[in-house]
Amino acid sequence: MPYKNITKKGWVDLTNKELKKLSRKELLEMLVIQTRISEQLEKRVKKLEEQLEDKRIKIENAGNLAEAALKLSGVFEAAQTAAEIYLESIKNENKNV
Repeated sequence: MPYKNITKKGWVDLTNKELKKLSRKELLEMLVIQTRISEQLEKRVKKLEEQLEDKRIKIENAGNLAEAALKLSGVFEAAQTAAEIYLESIKNENKNV
């Protein structure tokens, strides 16, 4: 039986001579098993690709968030400068009164 040669990744080390000795039934069983393994691997790849895309989106959003924070920082700096100028002008007016 060829089943001793199967791993999670598929058939391992079957020589041409061993393959020729297998019956059609055994070959079909191997094909069915290999197809199932392939389907499982395809599902796993799809899941990993989805996880990768989620991480990419998170990274992009983090970049956008950092950009927004920098822009807001500039707005706050301008507001702080305006407030300081306003306070200074009020102090000057009070000195003149």
